[in-house]
Amino acid sequence: MSSATAQTWPENDGGINLRLRFRNWRRSRPFWGGLLAMIAGVPILYFPYAELNLAGMTVSMATTAGAGSLIIGILMMCLGLTAWFQPLVRIFCGVATTLLALISIPVSNLGGFGFGLILGLMAGGLLMAWAPLKPVAAVEEAPATEPAAEAATADSTAEAPVETTRPLLPAQQTPADDAAPAADPGEQR
Repeated sequence: MSSATAQTWPENDGGINLRLRFRNWRRSRPFWGGLLAMIAGVPILYFPYAELNLAGMTVSMATTAGAGSLIIGILMMCLGLTAWFQPLVRIFCGVATTLLALISIPVSNLGGFGFGLILGLMAGGLLMAWAPLKPVAAVEEAPATEPAAEAATADSTAEAPVETTRPLLPAQQTPADDAAPAADPGEQR
């Protein structure tokens, strides 16, 4: 099949093209690390401002560290988005996410009761470990030939082997190689 006979994607494919485009986008950046960083920011941000009802009793966890929790949670979400849309800064985002997750232990109710802490540490590790794929080298396709032509080609190459030598670099040559070739004694000038 050549590019001239290949079928194109239909315009209305029921979302398959959109799904494939999202998959290609997701694979070209640290998607899971960024997603976990954004999710880790939610419990760190939420719990200091939450009012929980336990058996009809309202429990408020607002502390003086509420501003610190707000900053840590929003920064972790921003680092996750930054890793998605600027994959070149993934190492910085990973280190910053890990440090913010560790700082959230004393500042934000043990890092969002451990949820934000664990997710933040996992996100930082994933962001630092992700690396883009190397481009696949283009493979040249040999033109298809008939078996009779291949046999004739094999016979002709077997009779006359091709010698492949590379010229020496100037540093590899010896002084004798630089001298002019010796004249044949039978040759007249």
